[in-house]
Amino acid sequence: MKKHDVQKLYNLPKEIRFCKKCTISNQRPRIAFDENGVCSACHFTEVKKRTDWEEREKELVMLCDRHRRKDGSHDVIVPVSGGKDGGYVAHQLKYKYGMHPLTVTWAPLVPTSIGLKNLENFINVGGFDHILGTPNGKISRLLTRLAFIHLGDPFQPFIYGQTNFPVKMAVQHKIPLIMYGENGEVEYGGDMKNANRPTRDIKDHDKHYFSGLPPEFWRAHGLTDKDIAPYAAPKYEQIMENQTEIHFFSYYKYWDPQENYYYCTENTGFSPNPERSEGTYSKYASLDDKIDGLHYYLGFIKFGIGRATADSAHEIRDGKIERDEGVMLVKKYDGEFPQKYIDQFLEYTGLSREECDSVIDGWRADHIWKNDGGAWRLNHAVWHDSASE
Repeated sequence: MKKHDVQKLYNLPKEIRFCKKCTISNQRPRIAFDENGVCSACHFTEVKKRTDWEEREKELVMLCDRHRRKDGSHDVIVPVSGGKDGGYVAHQLKYKYGMHPLTVTWAPLVPTSIGLKNLENFINVGGFDHILGTPNGKISRLLTRLAFIHLGDPFQPFIYGQTNFPVKMAVQHKIPLIMYGENGEVEYGGDMKNANRPTRDIKDHDKHYFSGLPPEFWRAHGLTDKDIAPYAAPKYEQIMENQTEIHFFSYYKYWDPQENYYYCTENTGFSPNPERSEGTYSKYASLDDKIDGLHYYLGFIKFGIGRATADSAHEIRDGKIERDEGVMLVKKYDGEFPQKYIDQFLEYTGLSREECDSVIDGWRADHIWKNDGGAWRLNHAVWHDSASE
C-alpha cells in the first residue's frame, strides 16, 4: 500500500472544523470559513436570497436574444446526462426562452439502467437533439485504473472528458454559447472568484491533460497523445476563434437541486432510483454511472466528506432540512461503502478486492483517520461537534 500525503497534496488545514450552519467541514478543498465558523457556501446562499432574480432573468433574456439564431440552427450547447440538472437547463432554454439547444453527453464509464432510461426519456419525452461522445473503451478502463491508484479518484479522467467535450462540440459546430447548470465552486464551497459573474474564464479550460499528473506519467504507462486527446480541451486559439462563452444557469435562476428534480419528473420523463443511493439518503442525483458510488466514497476517505455530507449541507442551505437532521443523516449514511457495483468496478479496472482496499487505505489522511484495533474511525466528526453544543 502506497501512503499518500493527502494533507499536503490538497493543502488541507490540520485542525478539522465544521460549519456552524451546515454539515460541511474545512477539509473541502478551496472552501473558506469566516471568524464565526460559517462556510463560504452558506454565505453564498445568503447572497442568493438577496439577489434580484427578476433582474437576473432579464440578463438571461438578453443573452439568449444575442445568441438566438433565426435560421433554425442550434444556438446553445447544453451538457446533459439525462439527469435533473441538465434536463432543467435544456428544457427551460428551449421551451421558455425560445432557444434551440444542442445537448451533449460524455458517455458514462459503466452506465446504469436507470441512467440509460433517463437519457432516452430526456431525448424522446423532453424532445431534444443530442450527441453522445463515447471514447475508446480500452483507454477509458486504463485511465480509470491509473486515476484510482495514483489520484485517489477513478472518475478523474471522466470528469475531464465531461468538462471538455461540450467545448469541443461548441467549436466543431460553431456554437459560441455553452450553458452549464450550477457553478459547483460557489454552490458547494470552493473558489469564489466567479461568485458574482455568469461566466467561467476560458483560460480555465486551457489545461494540459489531467491535474496532478504530467503528460510524461501517462506516456510511461503506455498511453499516447492520441489516446489522451479525446479528454483534452480544443486548442485555445480554436476556442477563442469561436468566441466561446461558458455560462452558468445558476447565475440567472435560483438553483435548487430538489426543485430541479420535481421539474424534470414533470417535463423530461426523469425517474429516480427506486432505492436511495449508497452513502446518502437521496435517490435522484448522480444515477448514471456504476462508478459514481466509489467516486464519492473516495471523497469521504480523503477529506472525511461523504455523499450524505454534500447532500445535507446543500439541503440545509436551501431550507429543506434543519442542521440537526442533517447531522443525523450524515452519521447514518456518510461513508457507507458502495457495495452494489464494486464487482463491476473490479472487473472494469482489473483489480482484486485486496488491491482495491489497499489503494483506498493509502488515501487516508492521518489528521482525519485513526486505526482503532483494525477498524478505521474518524478523528473528528460533525456529530461530535453537535454533541458538545
